[in-house]
Amino acid sequence: MGYRVVVAGATGNVGREMLNILAEREFPVEEIAALASRKSLGTEVSFGDKTLTTKDLDTFDFTGWDIALFAVGSDATKIYAPKAAAAGCVVIDNSSLYRYDPQVPLIVPEVNADAIEGYKAKNIIANPNCSTAQMVVALKPLHDRARIKRVVVSTYQSVSGAGKAGIDELWNQTKGIYVPGQEVEPSKFTKQIAFNVIPHIDSFMEDGSTKEEWKMVAETKKILDPKVKVTATCVRVPVFVGHSEAINIEFEDFLDEEEARDILREAPGVLVVDKREAGGYITPVECVGDYATYISRIRQDSTLDNGLNLWCVSDNLRKGAALNAVQIAEVLGNRCLKKG
Repeated sequence: MGYRVVVAGATGNVGREMLNILAEREFPVEEIAALASRKSLGTEVSFGDKTLTTKDLDTFDFTGWDIALFAVGSDATKIYAPKAAAAGCVVIDNSSLYRYDPQVPLIVPEVNADAIEGYKAKNIIANPNCSTAQMVVALKPLHDRARIKRVVVSTYQSVSGAGKAGIDELWNQTKGIYVPGQEVEPSKFTKQIAFNVIPHIDSFMEDGSTKEEWKMVAETKKILDPKVKVTATCVRVPVFVGHSEAINIEFEDFLDEEEARDILREAPGVLVVDKREAGGYITPVECVGDYATYISRIRQDSTLDNGLNLWCVSDNLRKGAALNAVQIAEVLGNRCLKKG
């Protein structure tokens, strides 16, 4: 016996990936509904070998539905997620709206699956920021072994993290550079993204950090351990899909790089590709379409008594968003909403 599942925001990049991954992983779906805003109403989307026609999110009745995967942004989530939750449908939300609510669990299944029981408070579960999700998958097994004190992370985030508009802007600007008279001014981003990097994602805060950087700090503490200190610099790069991170970790106890490599090889959701030779590492282009968080460049940090450096790459539309949401649904089904 399967579940009645809703995907809200089914015409967007993440919503389409949610449908793809539900089908790929053979999630036990009895019935599925694809929802969209009125401007996208009637758009057709794929679910495995089926074609779904989107329904109106504004008038949809969530009564009798089991799980709703939301990929509609914070403003729409604020309106529709409480309606779904009140109707008895468990919401798994990809926006930032509920991530910092103490009554809403923030889940990465490989890291803190046990926290899912907390969904009962509001019938809502939060999906973390894409850059946080892949990082904590890498940190968790190392933290269990040697206790992490501090993390310094620099991200190299693809334009798909800014949605379709970000992808279009990179594509059009790149073409425009080669065609005189067809240059494209920045619109989605604050500066040219083609052949450039921008150290600015989301809005600036009073302390000089950006909201994206603050998210990584707050979410890592909530998911992994509130005692871990985190500092982040988040950068947008001219890559279509796939986020990369250079992570420096300081531990309470010494952890040898060889042992760290062995630990990560056995960790759920992680694939280690770490050869000290040309090409012996993973780049964003190679991770697109994969479920795994890839780890490369594992090495001792000689400036610390107990330090390691590593390189972390993952498909931000998958593990950073849609895949993690579906994995949460799987945990929810297995532990809390068992049927049949």
